Amino acid sequence: MYDVAIIGGGPAGSTAATLLKKYNPSLKVVVIERERFPRDHVGESQLPPISQVLDEMGCWDKVEAADFPIKIGATYKWGASKELWDFEFVPAAEFKDEPRPAKYDGFRKATAFQVDRAIYDKILLDHAAECGAEVWEETTVRKVESEEDEITRLVLEDGREIKARYYFDASGHAGILRRALGVEAPPRTSLMNVAFWDYWQNADWAVEIGVGGTRVQVISLGYGWIWFIPLGPTRTSVGLVVPKDYFKECGLSAKELYDRALGEDSRIVGLMQKATSEDKFTTTKDWSFLADRHVGKNWFLVGESAGFADPILAAGMTLAHVGAKEAAYTVLALDEGKLKEQWLKDNFDSRQKQRIGSHIMFADYWYTANAQFTDLKKFTTEIAASNGYQMTPDDAWRWLAQGGFIGETLLIGHGGFSLSAIKDAHQIMTGHKAESILAKTNVFKLDISRASWVEKPLFADGKITKMPCYTRDGKTLPLAGVIQATVDILERSSRLPDILSMIGSLAQNNMNDEKFLRDVVQAIPTALEAMVEDGWVHASYDPNFPLVAPPPVETGVFWNKDAVRV
Repeated sequence: MYDVAIIGGGPAGSTAATLLKKYNPSLKVVVIERERFPRDHVGESQLPPISQVLDEMGCWDKVEAADFPIKIGATYKWGASKELWDFEFVPAAEFKDEPRPAKYDGFRKATAFQVDRAIYDKILLDHAAECGAEVWEETTVRKVESEEDEITRLVLEDGREIKARYYFDASGHAGILRRALGVEAPPRTSLMNVAFWDYWQNADWAVEIGVGGTRVQVISLGYGWIWFIPLGPTRTSVGLVVPKDYFKECGLSAKELYDRALGEDSRIVGLMQKATSEDKFTTTKDWSFLADRHVGKNWFLVGESAGFADPILAAGMTLAHVGAKEAAYTVLALDEGKLKEQWLKDNFDSRQKQRIGSHIMFADYWYTANAQFTDLKKFTTEIAASNGYQMTPDDAWRWLAQGGFIGETLLIGHGGFSLSAIKDAHQIMTGHKAESILAKTNVFKLDISRASWVEKPLFADGKITKMPCYTRDGKTLPLAGVIQATVDILERSSRLPDILSMIGSLAQNNMNDEKFLRDVVQAIPTALEAMVEDGWVHASYDPNFPLVAPPPVETGVFWNKDAVRV
């Protein structure tokens, strides 16, 4: 008998187990994993939010000590131009050339890792065991028994029976609990992709920045795209993603198509001149889906069992880590008994759907913006049509904005991109500039008419607290952090001169608080623009007031200057 039984020992399962044991060591937690770690797994490129979760788990130092490449961003050949362009979490010029292993501090809080999953997943699973969770490897769940929406027991392959108060499905695409409970997980996109990949030794890195820093490569072809992800000093993951219909119609085997694609781009050819295959060629279907429900009477879906977003934006592991963290927090809050059960479960479900759905939407937008995909016009047209647009640049931007740029997590943007970075990427991909509304308006009126006042969860230090929010038409305005500061200003005045004066006073009063200056004061223009885009603020121009262009924002999106190796 356990408090929590977790099926799957990948990043989602390990994260949930570790945080449950960290914040309530008395819990009896078991992780049931059918394989023996280490084992290879696709999905190696991370986003910065994972680093914060790793630090909270207490294993960031262990991951850093593994000497994985530091991901500062990605180089793309994607969009209207065939030129290379970069997206960087940290501008290369600000990357400190420091010895490793380093600490989770300073600029490293804004970076991510590119991980060899065989090594990474074992680090996390071993860490969960060290924190007190029982870990059973090479153990298969043969049957899930349930009554209505409640799981009653798990029956293992060897006949043992497991009972728990709560069950987590972290079994990945297998979705063991999800399928047993009959929870549907339909595709949420018109673009059905398949992926082929292999691991290579001694491929060159496209760029080396300081000690261990680099960018992944995302190179579009006329019919798909290639990923190139260094996993260590000598090992690289190289994959190809194409629509399943293209694969069926091309007349080539998976390996033949993969080999052909790797020879079609001069950048990839140059990087792999000295590379040798590990002969681990693998294929999988790779299309976006989202479960209809993510929580039930005594169960939670986390990781890929809950949903999957196309890998173009490297969202998979972020969704796994963050969803697992919130599931663990929810169980801890249920046990504490201070917050209502239905409120906790409803918010876990809605946050999962919003988070995964946002990444799926952003990935679809990414495909529709790629004019180089001459053989994918049928598919991108279907994506556009399903959302009611012909997908001109203006239409694409309006469609993306419908999803909202302000989320309950207090991050402003989409899929790990800030709003400013999205606008710059949009211009590069489409050749169409998404201008800042702040450059041509000077009156900003807060509009919360028809909005409902609700409380949403805030996750920190093992506790869930209530955060006041407005909601309207599927969008949320959380009253915390920089959003709260911006709302406070707009409630006092809508005129730009007054707004600028109040921002100045806020900065003056908090001169010694670097974090507040960075995260709140300097972020107010971005928050204001996002509130305009999401419809919480009406912007207009009054000739009686001056126009003041917002200060330039370093987005980390720019044309690539690296030499192409051929």
